[in-house]
Parts: sequence; C-alpha cells; structure tokens
Amino acid sequence: MSNLLDLVKGKQMRADLPEMHPGDTVRVHARIVEGNKERVQVFEGVIIRLRRAQNASSITVRRISHGSIGVERTFLIHSPRIDKIDVVRHGDVRQARLYYLRSKVGKEGRIRERRAKVGVAAVAESEEVEEEEEAAAEEPEVTAEAGAEAEVEAEAESDAEPEEQPEQEPAAKKK
Repeated sequence: MSNLLDLVKGKQMRADLPEMHPGDTVRVHARIVEGNKERVQVFEGVIIRLRRAQNASSITVRRISHGSIGVERTFLIHSPRIDKIDVVRHGDVRQARLYYLRSKVGKEGRIRERRAKVGVAAVAESEEVEEEEEAAAEEPEVTAEAGAEAEVEAEAESDAEPEEQPEQEPAAKKK
C-alpha cells in the first residue's frame, strides 16, 4: 500500500519549480475558474511561509494592496491549478516564518535583497560563463567565414555563365 501511495505522490510532484525561500518575492500564476471560463490570475508578493511536505508543500504569499491592506494567500505548490511560479527577487532574511511582516507597513516592511555569491564557487561559476560566452562568440565567426567562401564561389560561377534575366513588364497604371 505504501508503494502505491508513493507512486501517486511522485506523479503529482512538479519538476519545473524554481528555488524559493522565505523572503523571496514571487509571482504566482494561478488558474481561476469562473463559471465556464478559465483565466490566469497573477498574485505577486513576499513568501512569509514555506511548508515542505512532498506533494502537499505550500507557500503563503503576502502583498500589500491599496497602500495599507495586507492580503495573504496560500498556494499548494504542486497543484494543477498553479500555472507557474516566477521568482522576482531573492530576499535576505534570518527567519523561516516572516509573520512579523503583518505588523509592518510601508518602508518598515521592506526586505533587503540577497547579495550575489562571493567566494571560490562564484569565481568558478563566472569563469564557466566566460568560457561559454567565448565559445558562442567564436561560432558565428566560423559561419561568417563559410558564408564568405560560398559567396566567392557563387560570384565565380556567375562570371563564367551569364544568366539571362527575364524582362519585367511595367506595372499597370491606376486610374
């Protein structure tokens, strides 16, 4: 019985989720059904709680609406009603539950952005990116050289055999 449950839970899990942490600002695209119409509603806010429980994982997102009214919404991450989740920015916080944001309004409720990685791992990543950019920059040059050679060959052939071009009739005048 346990294997059957694990199999069902495994099929419900999503693989296209970005890396999320409390304090991150996310944009959740949720499908809403109104009567016989279905539309996508975007909810953007700060993750104040992240609950990890396999296919029952959820996030609670809080946003400030109309200046001072806080709106919180809980989404099941692996739900088929969630179209996609985009991480807008990564916040730098020290707590796992950010319930203290409920009492903060305006500038008090801001979360500073997490800084870029510093250290050996970041240097290795930047070197890999530079190598990829150099490889990508070299590829178009090779194709440009091949294209130039093809043009030279085409010109040589056209000089050897002049082709007759059909005469074009003048376009009819409009009255």
